[in-house]
Amino acid sequence: MANTLVQFRTDENTRLKAVNICEKIGIDLPTYMRICISRLVRENGIPFSMNLNDSNDSNAVKAMKEASRIAEENGISDMTLDEINAEIADARKQMK
Repeated sequence: MANTLVQFRTDENTRLKAVNICEKIGIDLPTYMRICISRLVRENGIPFSMNLNDSNDSNAVKAMKEASRIAEENGISDMTLDEINAEIADARKQMK
């Protein structure tokens, strides 16, 4: 499947706040946008809410931070989406 560029405009203050929240969760803004678009299509609507609670991380945030930590430890935190999908496909082949 071919990739395409999606762009939109937002004010700089909002973008910086979004980047800051994503960094606290352990992802970058483009990754967040890909997650949103994929889930929007899969669920045919807005399927989730992720809020960053300053005093106590939600389970989703804890899970994402743990996944980021494990990816860093294993040297796979910079994998592209295509590389991730290839790994998943290989793992599924080995299960058969």
